[in-house]
Amino acid sequence: MSSELPYHEQAKRFFQQYQSLSFDDVHQDWLSYLPPRPGLALDVGAGSGRDAKALAERGWQVMAVEPAAAMRGLGRDHTQGCDITWLDDRLPGLSQVRTLSQRYQLIMVSAVWMHLRPEEQKRALRVLASLLAPGGVLVITFRQGDAGDDRQFFEVSQAALDRWAHDLALLPVASTSSDDRLKREGIVWQLSVFRLPDDGTGALPVLRHVIVNDDKSSTYKLGLLRTLVRLADTAPGIVLERDEDFVTLPLGAVGLYWLFLYRPLLLDYQLRQSPGSRNYGFAKEDFYRLASLAPGDMRLGSPLSDPATAATVLRAIRTACQTVVKMPAHYTTWPGSNRPIFEGNITSFRISERAVRLDRDMLASFGTFRIPAHIWDCMSRYACWLEPAITNEWVLLMQGYNTQMETGRLYQALRWPESRRETLQVRQLVAQQLEDPKPLPCVWSRQDLHRSVYAIDHCFPWARWQNNDLWNLLPVTERANSAKSDRLPAAALMERSREDILSWWNIIIGQFELATQFHDEAQASLPLVQSLSLDGLFDSVMIQRQRLRANQQLVEWYGL
Repeated sequence: MSSELPYHEQAKRFFQQYQSLSFDDVHQDWLSYLPPRPGLALDVGAGSGRDAKALAERGWQVMAVEPAAAMRGLGRDHTQGCDITWLDDRLPGLSQVRTLSQRYQLIMVSAVWMHLRPEEQKRALRVLASLLAPGGVLVITFRQGDAGDDRQFFEVSQAALDRWAHDLALLPVASTSSDDRLKREGIVWQLSVFRLPDDGTGALPVLRHVIVNDDKSSTYKLGLLRTLVRLADTAPGIVLERDEDFVTLPLGAVGLYWLFLYRPLLLDYQLRQSPGSRNYGFAKEDFYRLASLAPGDMRLGSPLSDPATAATVLRAIRTACQTVVKMPAHYTTWPGSNRPIFEGNITSFRISERAVRLDRDMLASFGTFRIPAHIWDCMSRYACWLEPAITNEWVLLMQGYNTQMETGRLYQALRWPESRRETLQVRQLVAQQLEDPKPLPCVWSRQDLHRSVYAIDHCFPWARWQNNDLWNLLPVTERANSAKSDRLPAAALMERSREDILSWWNIIIGQFELATQFHDEAQASLPLVQSLSLDGLFDSVMIQRQRLRANQQLVEWYGL
């Protein structure tokens, strides 16, 4: 029997049971160890949402994980309007949570551990330790005693738990036993609290070594790192596969972003990327033909309807992939060794002149690119710091190759090609909708845009996360757009605006020429987009909202 099945079939009974006790009463033995500054919390087996809600009311952002569908639905309803994101996932793997590349200052695993088989418990602790932020606290409570119903419990060894924690460099903080709060006979609850003293992954020192200290005969290593950081930050949905050790990307996505970086440097600014006058392996005839394309023509998900142009772009991507695998991926090694950090595998396929779309499947046709999971996670979390560091080092290298070029112009050449707001498609669609007398509401204020000056708002602020995808562009009043400015919409505001956002998305996908673009962009730029349902897409947007707030500490906006 699945361990979550009883919680699904008897959700209302368990919901009422959990709600009969308060968060403070149940967790009083460890609350003194709660980190003083609220951050990102992971509640594994969140059940009724009682604990998640209590943490949110204390200022925490909470990722609530609950595998039982009926229980998750009740919990979601109970925590409506709180800064809580619900996710269907389960121990020991927590594969969905790990896909988000986040680290949590607090992880709670309350009344879950005894549902894991003994052989699953060790793996579960390793996964949880990998999700814990430096200085973060892990709280595990488990029940000793018979279930007394149709639930299945397994033996838990406190000694084994402590031994595994020691091997993972988790410091024991507290270990206590207590009687059952519901006064049930023969039931004892065990509490174990651990803290992670430091990062433990070593990812930042490795990346700093490659950026600053590693030998470089060209800008290629920096180009590869910036390509991967950009993908980790802006396209988490591009990941093909992830396990506990590696993240696998479509090799074509790496080649595409590589072209984004080097196209302006070579075609617009004619800047040397290595000493001397030698040519570059990826800059062949097809690369120079890209000069006729705008950056937006080569975005993830973009359609290439002209067969000749499509073949040119695909050949340029293929050549870029070959260069990346042969050069920077091969020579970017772990400090003090000759072992490459990254692994690229090229797949051969015939490129013909036909219309294509630069979606994940197309880009996977070029092969795969593997990145150590902890390196990818570090890139995702610290992109806003890593990218400037890479750019600064790149400028220093180019100064040696382009001695007559002003520093300011070098920085200008390294601006991401899409670093400008682009709202024309959506603006035209709004203008078209306003020709119909049917009300078109501002998503933030519900005011009819027929009666107000309208604007196109980047839901997630452009100044903090440069994304021109259709799902991120919303019709609002000029007043709301000005008031929101560069702030992140709060979770409660997003939930209040949910129906208006979904209605607007329905208008977009009702346009035949925009529907595929809408879904392809969302799949690439948002985490955990598993279906084409708009409700599921909204949930992914809420997860991304939480990631942005946690990673960049963005100021929130609560509406007019």
